[in-house]
Amino acid sequence: MDEALARNVLAAAGLTGGGRREAELLALGENAVFAVGDLVVKVGREASLLERAERELVVADWFATAGVPAVRAAEPKPRLVGGHPLTLWHRLPDAVRPARPEDLAVLLRAVHALPEPPFALPARDLLGGVERWLRLAGDAIDPADAAYLRARRDAHADRVAALTPHLPPGPVHGDALPRNVHVGPDGPVLVDLETVSADLREHDLVVMALAHDRYGVPAGEYEAFVAAYGWDVRDWAGCAVLRGARETAGCAWVAQHAPGNAAAGAEFRRRVASLRAGDQRTRWHSFQ
Repeated sequence: MDEALARNVLAAAGLTGGGRREAELLALGENAVFAVGDLVVKVGREASLLERAERELVVADWFATAGVPAVRAAEPKPRLVGGHPLTLWHRLPDAVRPARPEDLAVLLRAVHALPEPPFALPARDLLGGVERWLRLAGDAIDPADAAYLRARRDAHADRVAALTPHLPPGPVHGDALPRNVHVGPDGPVLVDLETVSADLREHDLVVMALAHDRYGVPAGEYEAFVAAYGWDVRDWAGCAVLRGARETAGCAWVAQHAPGNAAAGAEFRRRVASLRAGDQRTRWHSFQ
């Protein structure tokens, strides 16, 4: 997502300009996320993400009703501004400390204890964004690498579909990392609800296992996460398959930032080279 374009969308929506408070960029990834006064505004890349934005707002309302600590929507429906979905959220109080893996684990236990919601949740389409991310990467990546990731996606999709879970399937957060937890004066809350799904609960646990292996999360922090949740997904026979699918998605995800961003291009090449080599320990660097 281009920051200048996202700022133009905010102005077109009437949220900035005309003497209003300026927007502070909080994150630039799958969405551009801004603080605007007492609001947080998420600007999506393209109109095809409108349905996902609509569902995220419905999920936020459901979590509020169920008592799950999570970010709360400031408007019940997304806006579509210049072809970009835009959602408004109540700004959380300033963080009192960084989120820890055990904070995430406690929130996941709350989500995983929920019954099915009174509306349809999709399966966790972990690999569904691969084609879009590769399309956005365009000529900035080697076509052979794109073809490799497409083939890897297809192979892992079949393997994931054949998995036998250890935990009962149900609602999951879908992108369960400490960066999606905000610890304010009232305790930890979940943010970024756009990937909430109904699927294998193991989806939420393999993320931290991969963070330990690939992104340098210390063993002690991972062990604290396992202790707080109560089970180690690495003991499950399907862990390697789900991890491999998430690595495929993570490699394709960073590709979308490669046009015009040399660091993203270098990180993409690092990731795809490690996948091609079957190297499960090469350090990947967060790109958010």
